[in-house]
Amino acid sequence: MSVYSVDTNGYYGQFGGAFIPEMLYPNVEELRGRYLEIIREPGFQQEFQQLLRDYVGRPTPLYFARRTSERFGTRIFLKREDLCHTGAHKVNNTIGQILLARRLGKKRIIAETGAGQHGVATATVCALMGMECIVFMGAKDIERQAPNVARMRMLGAHVEPALSGSQTLKDATNEAIRDWINHPVDTHYIIGSVVGPHPYPDMVARFQSVISEEIRKQLKETTGSELPTKVIACVGGGSNAAGTFYHFLDEPSVELIAVEAAGEGVHSGHSAATTQLGRDGILHGSRSLVMQTEDGQVLEAHSISAGLDYPGIGPLHAHLFATGRGRYLSATDEEAVTAAFDLARTEGIIPALESSHALAGLHQLDLSPNDTVVLCLSGRGDKDMQAYMNHMK
Repeated sequence: MSVYSVDTNGYYGQFGGAFIPEMLYPNVEELRGRYLEIIREPGFQQEFQQLLRDYVGRPTPLYFARRTSERFGTRIFLKREDLCHTGAHKVNNTIGQILLARRLGKKRIIAETGAGQHGVATATVCALMGMECIVFMGAKDIERQAPNVARMRMLGAHVEPALSGSQTLKDATNEAIRDWINHPVDTHYIIGSVVGPHPYPDMVARFQSVISEEIRKQLKETTGSELPTKVIACVGGGSNAAGTFYHFLDEPSVELIAVEAAGEGVHSGHSAATTQLGRDGILHGSRSLVMQTEDGQVLEAHSISAGLDYPGIGPLHAHLFATGRGRYLSATDEEAVTAAFDLARTEGIIPALESSHALAGLHQLDLSPNDTVVLCLSGRGDKDMQAYMNHMK
C-alpha cells in the first residue's frame, strides 16, 4: 500500500481518523463498513461512469494555454474542471455520493457549502434522483455568492443559513453535522471536500481521482508522456487538489504543488494559510492541521474566496505537507484577483476565485522550458463577478 494512501483505521500517517459524537457513530460506521464494497460493484461503476460521461460532460479538456506558457517560458496545461456541468469539479463527488446514498437506502440529503459550488452540485444530483436536499451555508457566504444561492433554490434545494461564528464554511459544516445527529436513519451527509471523519477524506478523493486519471491519459496523447513535472491546484479543504494529485502520489518525479489562501497576508490575522499557521488538532471529525488558539479554540479564517475560507486542511494534505511530498504555497487576495484578470485577458477564460489562487502560485515557481505543468482550473468565475467588478472600480 502507498504511504500516501489511507490505512485501515482511516489514517494518513498521523492524520485522519474518526473523532465523532456517540450519536453519529452508527451513521459513520455504516458508511465505513460499506463504501468500498459499494463503489467497487460493477453496477455502481457502470452507472457512475455513464453519468460522468453523459451528464457531467467528462472527460474535461486538457487545454494547452499557449499565451500563458509563453509568458512563463514553459509548457502549461489547464485541466478544465470549470467546464463540468454545474461549473466546477464538485459534481464528480456528488454524483458518486448520491449513488452511494441511494444504495444505502437514504431518502434525505444534507450538505455544506462555502462558495456554493458544492451546494449547486448537491442540489443538482438531488434533483436528478428526486431526493430531498438541504444545504447549509454561512450567512456571509449567502450574501457574497448570491448567484449560486439562486441556482440551488431553483433546483429545489432548501438553503439553510448558518448564523453562528464567522458565518462561513466552518459554521455551515457545524450546522450540517448537528442536523445529521438529529436525523441518523434516513439522511446521508454529502461532504464536499476531503475533510470529516473517515471514510469521507478517502471516499471524496477516490471520486475526484477521475481528474488525475484523465490527465495521465490526455498528456500521453498530447506529449507522449503521461507524467508532468509539476501539478498545481488550490487548497482549502483540498478536494480538487486531492483529485489532481491522486494518480501522481507515487510518482516521485512529479512535484505536487498546492496553493492556499493567504487572505490579506499570511501573518495579517486575516488568512486561511493553514499549513503556515495551523498545528495538530481536531476539526470536523478528523485529526489534521488546524488554525487555532493556544488553548485549542478554532480561529476564524479569511479569504476573498469563499471556497478557501476554512481554518483547516484535509488529513491527506496534512500528511503530504508533513512528509514533504507536497509543496504548499500561499497567495493573497490581491495576487489571486490579479491572476484571474491575467488569465481572462490572455486565454479568454474567467476562473473562479478559488482557481485563481493556483494561477497566482505560478509566479512563485522556478519554471524552465523543459517543465510540463498541469494546473487544475477547478471552477468558473461567473459566481465571482461582483468581486471582480469591485476590483475594476
